[in-house]
Amino acid sequence: MYDGPMRWLADFLTSSIGKKVQMAVTGLLLCGFLVAHLGGNLFLFKSRDAFNHYAEALEANPLLPAAEIGLLVLFALHIVMAVWTRIDNKRARPVGYEMYRSSGGRSWGSSTMTYSGLLLLAFLIVHLKSFRFNEAGEGDLYGMVVGAFRNPLYSWFYVLAMGGLALHLSHGFQAGFQTLGFRHGKYTPVIQKLGVAFAIVVCLGFASMPLWVLYAGGGK
Repeated sequence: MYDGPMRWLADFLTSSIGKKVQMAVTGLLLCGFLVAHLGGNLFLFKSRDAFNHYAEALEANPLLPAAEIGLLVLFALHIVMAVWTRIDNKRARPVGYEMYRSSGGRSWGSSTMTYSGLLLLAFLIVHLKSFRFNEAGEGDLYGMVVGAFRNPLYSWFYVLAMGGLALHLSHGFQAGFQTLGFRHGKYTPVIQKLGVAFAIVVCLGFASMPLWVLYAGGGK
């Protein structure tokens, strides 16, 4: 069906290594999205006007539809590659998408990747339903977000999902870099520590918002 470079590319993308590379690249790109998304959401702490202005500027950006399609593709490809790689691992048990370690043992993040991934998928569906496709919000987006976070059930589900995200990132961040070739006895411990720090900072940032609304009277 394919000849020359196209045949090589198709063979690579469907190979065990190719799937892991796709999962690593999409995962790291999604890490970048998390940073940008968190930065925008932190306007919630500043004021209603600041948060709504950010949301309106985002909605007015003509590149938003393309960005949303790109994000959808990244999420879908990451999930498909994760499932496909897991099936391959079940069949052949290759080393694959694991952290390099100087000593044995698996981290909590590594051993719970499937479960944290499923939790995040459930959260993504609920989150999109609550905000992106909610036609019955409380007026502006600020009111919609604060109203959702005043619901203890939703807020604690959000915090739980951020805990799952922290576990997922603590392994996925460093494993992604190592899959792409950043594997060295000297640099791997640094990448591991950066991965854990990144997971903690990002997830605490997101989790602080519902807790601020629910217990500190934020959003009034």
